[in-house]
Amino acid sequence: MLITHHAEARAVLSDGRYVPPPVPQDGEPGTLAWLRAHVSRFSTGETHAERRRLVVERLSALDPAELRTAARAATRDRDGDWRGVPTAVLGAALGVPDTSAVPAAASGYLSGEGSPQADAAVAELLGLTDLPAVTLLLQGHAATEALIENALTHAVPGDDPEAVLRETLRQDPPLKASRRLDTRTGEEVTIDLVAANRDPEVFADPDRFDASRGPAPHLTFGDGLRPCPAPAHALALAAGVLDALLEGTRR
Repeated sequence: MLITHHAEARAVLSDGRYVPPPVPQDGEPGTLAWLRAHVSRFSTGETHAERRRLVVERLSALDPAELRTAARAATRDRDGDWRGVPTAVLGAALGVPDTSAVPAAASGYLSGEGSPQADAAVAELLGLTDLPAVTLLLQGHAATEALIENALTHAVPGDDPEAVLRETLRQDPPLKASRRLDTRTGEEVTIDLVAANRDPEVFADPDRFDASRGPAPHLTFGDGLRPCPAPAHALALAAGVLDALLEGTRR
């Protein structure tokens, strides 16, 4: 079933009978498959609650304002070569100075498509830090970079980075869909985030990118029972990069 309306999407995301599609539980320890079976994103019930608690606990020690400052400085130091900056800054804040293995480990994190390279990268990261930190690095890597890339296609001189990012999250989200399994029927439900975030019943002139729109109830960070645990941190990292990239173009 495909869901495109905002209200229907929120209803599913708030209903405990809809859960993430299960992932294999028999992966060899230290592999990508093993990792996916042990993170909060793909778990349910009390297991999910405890894994999420550990992630939130890790996040509580990180100041989004400091992340933004560090991302801005790192982007400047690299003369605008921003790719890798959000992950490196987040890694440093989590006590992981070497995040070079993150892209390979993250490549199959959502899809489950493993490879020897991904398995080796996961093993390397697990040798450097704990599972909650690895979870944050992998969940944030591709999404934050895609958010920045999408935002840059819309930003114009004089724009406020936070405003551009808010509207990008609504109108041009880095993650286009979210999946759930109906535990009553076994049917898989796909939430079309692009369509839900442009529902004309919720958003005026929904197809127009309008950085002055202000905060909007987009669903890109989830909703209901399983919202993203780190929206402020992700936005801070992305805003820091945009601060550096747009600072020379502002009026």
